[in-house]
Amino acid sequence: MPLIDDFLLKYNVGQVLLLAFVLSVVAAIPLGSRKVLSLNAITFGLLFVVVPSSLAPLHYKFLGIALLVVAPVLYVTARK
Repeated sequence: MPLIDDFLLKYNVGQVLLLAFVLSVVAAIPLGSRKVLSLNAITFGLLFVVVPSSLAPLHYKFLGIALLVVAPVLYVTARK
């Protein structure tokens, strides 16, 4: 637990969520499914929007809104 606390004290929640989003996208790329990538983007978009502004700067909310607009389009245009 002290290792996690030391990590979180240096960064805000938005930065941690962004790192988790990037790592999950990198992990999903080998699957080759745009639906999985879009569901991942929708999930993190919701997380970015729901996180209180006291824990993350405002530009992470804008990133969440952008993900919530782009990801459903990606989901609908995915083949299978």
